[in-house]
Amino acid sequence: MKHSRMAVTVLGDGGWGTTLAIHLSRLGHRVTWWGAFPDYFKTIDRRRENVKFLPGVRIPRNIRIVWQLPLAVRSAEMVVVAVPSQHLRKVVRRLRGTAEPRSIFVSVAKGLELGTMRRMSEIIREELGERVPLAVLSGPNIASEIAKGQPASSVVASGSAAVAATVQAALKSERLRIYTTRDVVGVELGGALKNPIAIAAGIGDGLGYGSNAKAALVTRGVVEMARLGKAMGAQTSTFGGLSGLGDLVTTCLSGRNHWLGEQLGRGRSLKSILASTPMVIEGVETAKAAVKLARRHRVELPIIEQVHAVLFQGRSLERALHALMTRTDTSETL
Repeated sequence: MKHSRMAVTVLGDGGWGTTLAIHLSRLGHRVTWWGAFPDYFKTIDRRRENVKFLPGVRIPRNIRIVWQLPLAVRSAEMVVVAVPSQHLRKVVRRLRGTAEPRSIFVSVAKGLELGTMRRMSEIIREELGERVPLAVLSGPNIASEIAKGQPASSVVASGSAAVAATVQAALKSERLRIYTTRDVVGVELGGALKNPIAIAAGIGDGLGYGSNAKAALVTRGVVEMARLGKAMGAQTSTFGGLSGLGDLVTTCLSGRNHWLGEQLGRGRSLKSILASTPMVIEGVETAKAAVKLARRHRVELPIIEQVHAVLFQGRSLERALHALMTRTDTSETL
């Protein structure tokens, strides 16, 4: 596939940011990559490997690695924001008056900002203005698989069809198929809400539950995501797509949120689990924001509410399961 080469900057040193920098470089784009920790980024520059978040994957020499943020975004035609959700605002705020006015911003972070409960695109617009060209990328995308060239699909959402098409063209490859949509709200909520549900799936695996429990959890998890999404203006159909069901299935089978849940199911405490990993596990803070949003919009999120109670209210796993299984009888509707 031929691409129009662009000057692209990737912000964020996690596994997804690393993968996207490598992917874009392979497609012939001029890639600059920035991370928030200069000493570690200097090590990455020297070793050409992100040993913390993407071990074993070689970082091409033509990726320009920098640790000065103004330098990173200078002359960038596209800025890919792969910063964890709870740190995104302070990074984007530093770009005021620095980024090129016509730079397309592509948010790939999945989460909700604690306190404000803002989606990532809302934060970017609040900090950089309503006129910034903006898109969101989400889907069932395990970073290590894409970095190794395994096939995958994702979806780009933007209120501008032209912006979505530009991002689609920049990212698509023979191994990464990109779809577009205008439902930014639905795509972002799907990417955020699936994480606490994946924690629940991991708990079930840690407790030794089988396929019946996993299938029920995934199915009813999609219902919860769509229910809150509809109340917030998203299209219900989005949650049956790549950024909803697709992403949920992936994270309920593997990944950091599933891993955390599995550890909880095996009896470890949340504090000890978080202390044992350098990774940001988005579902923990997202559970707090999701419960607040559910109360604001007066919708029920039974699975996420029980995950929240286990994480932050000391509820036992047995009591949480009992609460889910003995809820008032109802019909199978959104």
